[in-house]
Amino acid sequence: MASDINSLRIDRSLKSAPAASSRGKWWVGGVVAVSIAAVAISLFLRPAKAVEVQVARAVPVQTSGGGGDDDVVLNATGYIVAAHKIELAPKVSGRVEWIGVDMGDIVKKGQVLVRLEQEEFAAAVKQQQGQLDSAKAKLQELINGSRPEEIAEARADLDQAIASYKDAAATLDRAKALAGTNAISQQVYDDDLAACDAARARVASLQATLDLAVKGQRQEEIDIQRAQVTMDEGYLDLAKVYLDNTQIRAPIDGTILDRNVELGEYVTTGFAAEGGAKGYVVSLADLNDLRVELDISQNDFNKIAMGQRCYVTTDAYPDRKYDGKVDQISPEANRQKATVLVKVKILAPDELLRPDMNATVGFHRAGSTTEPASRPSAQGVMVPASAVRDGKVFVIELGKAVQRSVEVAGSSTSGVKVTSGLSSGDMVIVDPPANLHSGLAVQAQGESAAQ
Repeated sequence: MASDINSLRIDRSLKSAPAASSRGKWWVGGVVAVSIAAVAISLFLRPAKAVEVQVARAVPVQTSGGGGDDDVVLNATGYIVAAHKIELAPKVSGRVEWIGVDMGDIVKKGQVLVRLEQEEFAAAVKQQQGQLDSAKAKLQELINGSRPEEIAEARADLDQAIASYKDAAATLDRAKALAGTNAISQQVYDDDLAACDAARARVASLQATLDLAVKGQRQEEIDIQRAQVTMDEGYLDLAKVYLDNTQIRAPIDGTILDRNVELGEYVTTGFAAEGGAKGYVVSLADLNDLRVELDISQNDFNKIAMGQRCYVTTDAYPDRKYDGKVDQISPEANRQKATVLVKVKILAPDELLRPDMNATVGFHRAGSTTEPASRPSAQGVMVPASAVRDGKVFVIELGKAVQRSVEVAGSSTSGVKVTSGLSSGDMVIVDPPANLHSGLAVQAQGESAAQ
């Protein structure tokens, strides 16, 4: 700016030129003064070009037990997920009659969450109960056999038939004697013979009836009826199951994540189109059983092992730290992303953690003796060592460099540990230029997380 202003100075050699009129001198001087002022103002207001610098973010650092961050071999980011998320669908179709929970409610295993209308299913239970009672009564009748009165009646009928047979037999004997003397016609003899045969047949029939009454029903008939009773019992149990299924219960202890129905809506056991009948009523999960899902690059996969100890931090609560361990490793890699899915179990989650939160996992070196942390404890932030010079760092605030004094508590392979002067997420300048000063406009070349 100074060089530009100097170029606007009036050449003193003009003094040797012939003097102009006083009016001309005033006009020329005014124009020159205005031109100088305009150039100065434009140069002053023109924004200075931002200096490009390398940057890194300050990340929270915590220690647990006797170890530190120097045994962390890998940091990775992912999302918190519930180990088991359940979408409860009804086993029967019906209209919602009652809803007992809402989003965020904590429920116990077996607790009734939603109830459907029950009238049809209750009527089916009564119908099946009636059929079962009828089948049982029939079976008992077959088992008990004939009553004593029925047996006595059958015996009396038999005795009467025997008497009739004896009388018919005597009449036939007389007819035979008379037939030899031609005292009676052949027709009379034949009639007496037929009557005697009929009386004999009736005696045989009534004797069989009496024997059946005394012996009771055949075992095969009893077995058939017993099978019918068993079948009716099954139908009744099924009807009761359908009735009980109108009450949708929690299968586990957990927290309601979503409620998908309202009073009066129709739910179905089959496929439900959008805007039609609902296929599930609520979703829930056990928030005491959480995992962090991570896509680990295949280049870093050799640093991961089952059961490996980890620590977990979240973007929402960067100063809190949770112990974890590698719980699942996918048996196959993702060809498109060149990653392997790894799940880290959070050993002691609290109410602050939520599914789908961003999370950062630090994997401790295999065989590390660092003890798990008894409680989360913040220990400052970690920045690259090249960002600290003589106890000071530069951070970017509103596009300008700002110098801060910091307290350094040591260094490791992960960088420098700063306990005062920086907060998690601050953008620090790495390898600051020698001419960098507070207030200078800066622009980040790229952003990388401090490791």
